[in-house]
Amino acid sequence: MNAEFERLTLPIDGAFTISRGSKTEVETVVVRVSDEGGQTGIGAAAPDAHYGETADTVCAVLPALLDAVEDVNDPLALDTIERRLRTVVRDNPAARAAVSIAVHDLATRRLGVPLYRYFGLDADRAPPTSYTIPIDDPEAMGKRAAAVVDDGYGIVKVKLGTDRDRERMEAVRAAAPDATVRVDANEAWTPSGAIQNCEWLADLGVEFVEQPVPAENPDGLRRVYERSALPVAADESCVSLPDVPAVANSVDIVNLKLMKCGGVREAARMVHAARAQGLEVMLGCMVESTASIAAACHLAPLVDYVDLDGSLLLAEDAYEGPSYAGGTLAIPDRPGTGVQST
Repeated sequence: MNAEFERLTLPIDGAFTISRGSKTEVETVVVRVSDEGGQTGIGAAAPDAHYGETADTVCAVLPALLDAVEDVNDPLALDTIERRLRTVVRDNPAARAAVSIAVHDLATRRLGVPLYRYFGLDADRAPPTSYTIPIDDPEAMGKRAAAVVDDGYGIVKVKLGTDRDRERMEAVRAAAPDATVRVDANEAWTPSGAIQNCEWLADLGVEFVEQPVPAENPDGLRRVYERSALPVAADESCVSLPDVPAVANSVDIVNLKLMKCGGVREAARMVHAARAQGLEVMLGCMVESTASIAAACHLAPLVDYVDLDGSLLLAEDAYEGPSYAGGTLAIPDRPGTGVQST
């Protein structure tokens, strides 16, 4: 096998603002792994500085990761490859995920089946995705929510974590009275504030609240869980497999992301670990290209909730594949993840 990678900058459709900051573009690193027969698997990293990764760090470690893939020299030895990747680079999960996605794409292309079929899944069981409403002026957030619902999306995920959260949320609810609404505070609230906020959020018909307090405050998360009027989901508090049992008594739902855990197989393990702990599971993403998000789409039938709108938030993408038009997953019935250049 041989491998290569390239770095791309992708523009976001407008600004994407959460409690931690705002951005208008994202950097991704696309990985291609080819076999001797000319088949090529495609994956990509969507690094997030909040987890200590940037496009620079991804590019720095990819040569060693890809050397490990070439040393294994068997695209069907997927468990072996992911173990080697963790041995070569302990951290940098987005970089490892890019390689994992590419080799899973290559392996299933060689087998002649879509990735979801390789896992024995039923694509029709994939939940609809939510569509994220980033932080903006209340009126702008309401208008965006109304436009999203008009486009057929029945679930919106509202980013909060400001001093005008109630005003923003009321604007969204007024604009989308029949939509299912989820809230993500991205660690911005105190435990007491989260408990208070969940009272009026429940009155507005919110389904659940995600990551209300900082991940560095596990006791605070448990306090919110015990007193909240809404179910609580962990995102930043649940990064890798050991975090699942660690948060099991503090949340109702865990949000898993390939870019956090480092690979396709590791994500599947986390789903099963969460089930064993009696937790519901959401499959999420960063703002990212279809080249990376496609693999998560194939795992969607495993989970209860989906937030895989990352590529929908881009102004343009270099790749196409599985899509969530109107919230409903459409997976191309071709081998691999279905990704191809636009």
